[in-house]
Amino acid sequence: MDNTEEEVAARRFVLRWACHGREAASDDEQGAEPGRAPVRRPRVAVELHAHSTRSDGTLSPAELVERAHRNGVKVFALTDHDTMAGVKEAVEAARRYPIRIIPGVEISAVHSPSDKSGAEEPVHILAYYSSWGPARPQELERFLANIREGRYARANEILLKLRALDMPIELEDVCKIAGNGVAPGRLHVARAMVDAGYVDNLRQAFSRYLYDGGPVYAKGSEPTGESVVQLVCRTGGLVVLAHPWALKNPSAVIKNLKAAGLHGIEAYRSDGKVSGLSDLADIYELLKLGGSDFHGRDDKEEPDVGSVDLPVLSVSKFLDMAKPIWHNAIMEIFSSISERTTDFNGSKGFRRISSAGDFCIVHLSSEDQS
Repeated sequence: MDNTEEEVAARRFVLRWACHGREAASDDEQGAEPGRAPVRRPRVAVELHAHSTRSDGTLSPAELVERAHRNGVKVFALTDHDTMAGVKEAVEAARRYPIRIIPGVEISAVHSPSDKSGAEEPVHILAYYSSWGPARPQELERFLANIREGRYARANEILLKLRALDMPIELEDVCKIAGNGVAPGRLHVARAMVDAGYVDNLRQAFSRYLYDGGPVYAKGSEPTGESVVQLVCRTGGLVVLAHPWALKNPSAVIKNLKAAGLHGIEAYRSDGKVSGLSDLADIYELLKLGGSDFHGRDDKEEPDVGSVDLPVLSVSKFLDMAKPIWHNAIMEIFSSISERTTDFNGSKGFRRISSAGDFCIVHLSSEDQS
């Protein structure tokens, strides 16, 4: 099937953005010869949902960026659970490759039906920021830190339930698997269960015990989905609902989050299918996106980085919507800087900055020190 003119223009726009304004590779930009059918160009590989060792992935941010490059990914968003601690490493690693990094995070939340007609259920919300990072990084980090703290309490509760099922595991072992400074998640517990011989693999740990509402499932201190959406909007991010097909009541969740400011949903699945919720996205005028949700599990069925076939028109619409949001956030960042210093490139607390990537590193470093 040949490309439409709109697709060709969208591909050129996305590739130029991914290449920081430089011309894209010639084999992506060549048109058809006069009188001949248009050339079928390769898709633009984009990854908008992936996890590193800074949450529950198995690859470091740098290793993840390297894998993305090997797979031909041009735009890569690191979306660790409830932390942006890996973004600096990802940005620095990307200097070696022709790849654009989108600073991101997947935030844990809960949805409670406003009419109390159904049960509360967990939701996950993706936030995407400009190359300059979030506006108000300290506010965002305090919010995320509260969620991460709740992960320790949740892990304890899960382990108590496992002990009651004659499957004792120590929190110390789970935290060791998670890594230094990483809040423990269900995947870390699952790995501990495999190590202890209670289950054969991670898939079995989740399908039997750790799934939402399962025998050892426990909640943390997650905020409401609406408050997460509002926070991301306030800090200059674009907000997308992750894997809505896994929700029990996706229509109600999408409706409520749209009212709070939601920009899009994941509609393109890793299995190559388009979610049945695509029509709902059209009704609420939401972006339709997707990503692999790569963790690096020892699972042959796990989709690889960049494997989701996200239409280039969807990526172009994503960038079009993000542009004014990110622009306003950058203006707020510069405004806050001007209040703290009159010498942006030389005064105390700043090093010389030559690119947005440099600024993101410095900006997020100030977040770590707050």
